[in-house]
Amino acid sequence: MTGSVPDDAAAGDAGEVGKPRLGRPRDWVIGSLLLGALILGVELTLGWGGLLAPWRTLAPSVLAALILLSALSYALRAARVYDWLCLGDPQSGCAGRFPAVLRLSVLHNTANNLLPMRAGELVFPWLMGRYFGHGFFPATAALVWIRLMDLHFLGLLGLAIAWLREPSWVWPAAAVLWVAALGLLGLVGRRRPSWASGKGGRLRQLMGKAMTTVASAAPRSHLRTARAYLWTALTWVTKFLAFATLLRHFLPVDLWQALVGVMGAELSSVLPFHGIAGSGSYELAAVAALVPAGVDPKAALAGAVNLHLFLLGITALLGAFAFLLPKGPQGDQRGGPSPDEGAD
Repeated sequence: MTGSVPDDAAAGDAGEVGKPRLGRPRDWVIGSLLLGALILGVELTLGWGGLLAPWRTLAPSVLAALILLSALSYALRAARVYDWLCLGDPQSGCAGRFPAVLRLSVLHNTANNLLPMRAGELVFPWLMGRYFGHGFFPATAALVWIRLMDLHFLGLLGLAIAWLREPSWVWPAAAVLWVAALGLLGLVGRRRPSWASGKGGRLRQLMGKAMTTVASAAPRSHLRTARAYLWTALTWVTKFLAFATLLRHFLPVDLWQALVGVMGAELSSVLPFHGIAGSGSYELAAVAALVPAGVDPKAALAGAVNLHLFLLGITALLGAFAFLLPKGPQGDQRGGPSPDEGAD
């Protein structure tokens, strides 16, 4: 798709997709209730003064290192987007514009961390259209592959955590099979699915069109898949290292237990409810993961809240920084991922 992308309008497949709807009123009501319940619950069970006290004993140099690691994970996410969608394709609209891709990636993650019910996910395809002229639905399809690759690597991390808890040859063997399954992505990208023929009823045609769009965003080579997965691995390892280190400052737990807590918190996004800035849902998921791992519920809650406060601080800091990054030229540009393009 070629066309001009004005700075004050979002670009969709037909230029008709406007600004994303950032949550329904019901979402904001539920999110506000979760936030209020969290604030009140912490005060009644732990007390905010005691909960925040351990921050005074965290060395400034350690805190600075954890902030830098977290910022690096954001940069690595942007590098994944740039490598898969932009690098080597001058027609992509984003080739040679890494600062704009970094701005987009940081704002996308900022919206995800702050808006209720994962409404922030819509920011990615919207900004891909606004900045680079990509169609809304192809960009959304790319985001589907982003999340699938994220979930796949989180599964691999889960196997690593199981090995840390109870070393056994079973876990490395399972990890090898799990990684080998990535080869299926290349098959998805190269084969035209049977349900994409356009035959059948209207519902079947609509589903076929949607699935074809998603399939077209899949990587078409094992090399491209491997590169994207490497960026994914670096992103998550960096983030988990920072977050697990911080969590262990608040909880006297083993490394595998801290990793379990971080994993639970990160998977809070799959819950059917998601509070404003993740409040309530983030803590619930972290506690639900830590308690079965042998952590006292009150201690787990204190650790989860402090970890969440760190996340929100990073979100605010980097979100503000993103607005200082250039968007680049907004004139006529090539849009829409090429057939060999995929996700973040």
